[in-house]
Amino acid sequence: MLRIYYKKDRRLAKETDLESLREIPIESLIWVDLQNPTDKEKATVETYFDIKYSSEEESQEIESSSRFNEVEDELIINSNFLSIKEKGFAYCPVSIIVEKGILFTYRDDDLKTFGEAVKRIKASPASYINGYQIFLTILETSIDNDADLIENLARRIAELNQQLILRKKRSDEQFLIQISSFQNETMSLRENIIDKQRLVSALMKSSLFPEEYMGVLRIMIKDISSLVEHNKFAFERLEYLQDTFMGFVNIEQNHIIKIFTVATVAFMPPTLIASIYGMNFKAMPEIEWEYGYLLAIVLMILSSAGTLIYFKKKNWL
Repeated sequence: MLRIYYKKDRRLAKETDLESLREIPIESLIWVDLQNPTDKEKATVETYFDIKYSSEEESQEIESSSRFNEVEDELIINSNFLSIKEKGFAYCPVSIIVEKGILFTYRDDDLKTFGEAVKRIKASPASYINGYQIFLTILETSIDNDADLIENLARRIAELNQQLILRKKRSDEQFLIQISSFQNETMSLRENIIDKQRLVSALMKSSLFPEEYMGVLRIMIKDISSLVEHNKFAFERLEYLQDTFMGFVNIEQNHIIKIFTVATVAFMPPTLIASIYGMNFKAMPEIEWEYGYLLAIVLMILSSAGTLIYFKKKNWL
């Protein structure tokens, strides 16, 4: 899908037809956005503007030179944006080029960040006069979305913590799986935030990015630093939650072992009595007792009861 945003009569217009690209004056263009485009759409945009989008492999490179580069009058940027899936977060690499005030973006997924950025742009179209402003709006929207994701994660962690304290609704295995899932989400968020932090830092050092927007970048870097701290707190809270969970498991296991230990010790005296009177010797004085069997039973009961009472007085039960 191709989206072309350009200035027209002091407002922001949009086209989606590839043929209309050549009819729009280049000085009016602001943003050319490719979302899961056809080969023809991608090739036409690259040829017409003499640019080259990064491949998916290049977009996923971790080297700083692959993430941000300046070539003559072009800013070449590769950044990962989070895409929310059923089983958690997934990375969507986005290839970004800023050349002569025109923003070019290439992505495969329909990202929430881009959708919300477009809503912001439509709310005040007259204030957007170049691609730098569009790019800053996308970054601001991405940071806001990351903040919302962290707040949502913190709320779910708090709910899980409450369930753990009450020991309701979940088995031990479910608790451990959920904690592990939250840890993976926290790490994904951290990687995404750090990626934006590196990008904004690089933009602040860039000689091609307009000086007039440096104030906005400085505010962004402060917001990102705040998100890093919140993310760190969420991860520490999950570690504490995991330690608490393991503590509960150990307490339960110790309680079970204690029950078996007490039962074993309580039955040791009766077992000794039964072993003695179960020996087959002729010269056993008690073998002729009329009430010998009853006495042995009573001794076994009393010995077990005495052991349990002793444990109770010692607060071992």
